[in-house]
Order: sequence, then C-alpha cells, then structure tokens
Amino acid sequence: MSNRDRIRARIVARDSRESASRGRNVVPHNSHASIISRRALLTGALLAAGAAIAVPAGLAAQSASSSFEAWRDAFRPRALARGVSEATYGRVMAIKPDTTVYAQIRSQPEFNEALWQYINRRVSDWRIITGKARAKEQAPLLARIESEYGVDRYTILALWGVESSFGEVIDNPKYMRPVIPALAALAWGEPRRRTYWEAELLNALVIIERGWSEPKEMIGSWAGAMGHTQWMPEVWLHMGVDFNHNGRISPYGAPDDALGGTARFLIERGKYRHGEAWGYEVKAPGGHGGDHGYRTYAQWREAGVARADGAAFPRPDDKAKLQVPVDGGPAFLTGQNFSAVMSYDPAFSYALAVCHLADRIRGDGPFVQPFPGAERLMALAEVQDLQRRLAALGFDTDGSDGRVGRDTQRAVRDFQRKVGISPADGYAGLKVLARLRQSS
Repeated sequence: MSNRDRIRARIVARDSRESASRGRNVVPHNSHASIISRRALLTGALLAAGAAIAVPAGLAAQSASSSFEAWRDAFRPRALARGVSEATYGRVMAIKPDTTVYAQIRSQPEFNEALWQYINRRVSDWRIITGKARAKEQAPLLARIESEYGVDRYTILALWGVESSFGEVIDNPKYMRPVIPALAALAWGEPRRRTYWEAELLNALVIIERGWSEPKEMIGSWAGAMGHTQWMPEVWLHMGVDFNHNGRISPYGAPDDALGGTARFLIERGKYRHGEAWGYEVKAPGGHGGDHGYRTYAQWREAGVARADGAAFPRPDDKAKLQVPVDGGPAFLTGQNFSAVMSYDPAFSYALAVCHLADRIRGDGPFVQPFPGAERLMALAEVQDLQRRLAALGFDTDGSDGRVGRDTQRAVRDFQRKVGISPADGYAGLKVLARLRQSS
C-alpha cells in the first residue's frame, strides 16, 4: 500500500471531527497557497474521473454485486491469509455495515475559510493555553520522544492539538463511531476505492488478532482514523510503537504510544531532520514571489531575505524555499521539517497551522505581517463570551468552552444570516462578537 493512498484516506478522517477544524474547505487566494480542502482531495481520489457521479443512496455497489453477508463470506479467505483466525474473523465481522459512511463521501464542505481564518481557528487561544499546560504535564514523555526520535516536542504537541484537541474528542460519540462497521461498509460498498478500504479493514483485523485492541475500543472517524493523533489502521500497524512498554500498541488511553508513533512517522515517512527549524516568517525585498527553489538560509540572507522578527538564522547552512501563500500577507521560508509535517497531511494550510501552533506553545508571538483583511486572534475569554451570547439568543454552540467547532460555526452562521451579516461564513471572530454585544 502506498503512502499516497494512506494519506488520501487520512484526509477525510479529520473532516468529521469538530476539534481540528471540521470543515476544511479553505478558499485559495492564489496558486501558491496549496490550500485544498482535504475532504475535496479525498473525494477526488474516491470518485476519480467520475467525480460528478454521486454514489446513489441505494448503494449501487451492493445491488450490482452481492449482499453484505455474501461479500463478508467471500472476504474471509483474504483475512485468513493475513493471519487472522477463523474465530477472530467470525467474532469481529458479525456486524451490520455502517452505511451512513456513503453520505459522508457525498457530503460537501459546509464552510469556506480564508487562510487567516483557518490559522486562527486551529492556532486558537484555547489550544495555545492547553498546549502549554500539556507541555508541563507531559514533559517526561516529550523528553523521551526528543531523545529517542529527535523530533521537537512542540511539533508533537501541535499535531496532538490539531488532530484531537489534545485527546479531548477521541472517544466522543458525537464525532466518532465504531471503525470496523465503517470500514466494512466502505470495503463492501464503495467500488471506486474498494482496494484501499479492503486493505485498511484487513489492517484493522490484524490489529485485533494481535491483541492490541478490541472492536469496541476502535472508535474513530467515519473513514477509520483513530486516537490522539488520528491513525489509520495501516499507520497503527506499521508506524505504531509500544512507547509505554505495556505489551500493546494503542493510539488511545495514555498518549505515549500515539505521540511516540507519530514521531516515528515524521522521521521515517516525513524525513524529519533533528535540530532543524520548520522555517521562519520572513521579510523579502520587492519582487520576491513564492515557490523559489531551495537555497541555504545564508543564500537567502544574501538575497535580502531576513527573519520578520529581526533575529539571525541560527543554522545558516540549512535549506529552505520561499513561500508567499497570500499576496500582501506574510512570507515564509520553509524547510524539510515543514515538508515532514505535510507528510502527515498534504495541505500547506495544515502544515502552517501545526508549525505556527508549535511556535506559539513554545512561547513565540503571532505573525509579524498580518494577512490581508485578517482579524486578530480572539482571546479565550472573548470566544467564551461569544458562545454564551449566541446561546442566550437561542443558537446552540454546544457549550462555552472557548473551542470553536462545528456547532459554534453553525451557530455563528445562523446568527449572521439572521442579522444580515455577509458573508455568512460561520467565522467566530471579533466582528461577530461586536454585533452580538450590540444585540444584547
């Protein structure tokens, strides 16, 4: 199974979860942004050339081939060939397929986000504050990861924060579901990517056969991503590590295995380099666009490119390329470790959010150059105030914890529509808060 296939399946996984953005449809500002909806990317992989053809609600695959029971019986030899016992297969696959996954494949992104909105929602005050607390709580574990893998602890923390809000939602039934029925439905009834889904179902069965998990424990996104850092079964099986030495590998429970395995993934599949920065926000002289080839930081400095905060490049021989994702916005030199984060999710917007969150948890400040039209990041208390005011007006935000997820976005959008704010984009920002305060 190719790494590209693994990435494509993971791409849908986080779009069903409120914590990391849940609606990853970012509006590209120019060709350099590479800000492609992760749901749209997987949908393209699933539908390929027939992208315009919707999967019928009646599930064309089943009617054209066989019942689930007949497919399950025919699939059994493949599982046995992978070392899954008859007993395990019979026990685990005595299920009804979760056919609601087909609607997830057909669904369209609910919200559009400019890059600055995307960054603000993921590099939120709640994630910065919580990330700093987790850095202290998990200091011994993070030190072990740095020692054994050489991956910067703040990068690991940021991935954890973006993927599952530091583990807050990994078993929340509002966003997660049993993985085996979902994968079984996809393997049986999604013909355009059946080979991939079958492989992931087999991987999940092998995990159970090895005693690493039980089906009832395997809760994840509709596409099968699980745990603190949202592993697909293939990643769990091949990149997972027993980092807490309890005899099993698990992305659930204590975060040791999940964070250790994610560090291993960045090293082995992302080619992460110990000691290098992901990159820097920079100031470039006029005429410098993005997408230049890789040069050393010393060469960029000679070309007039300097760090936006005025500091020196600490490792002048490392290489990076210049990227300007939005005309008039901040420019960045990005190196190999930025690419390593993109191996976890191949979207520039995602990698920039993770790397910026890592820096903010570390104690660095916001970007020096704002994005055009951007609002400043709201403080946690302001987000909570916004949520409370929306709830008082009858808009359901699912609480006022300061985290902006899908419920808060919907509440904001409904409020925007009610009072005539355009665009009704669902962005919980300062303008909406000001209008809410006027309405009180």
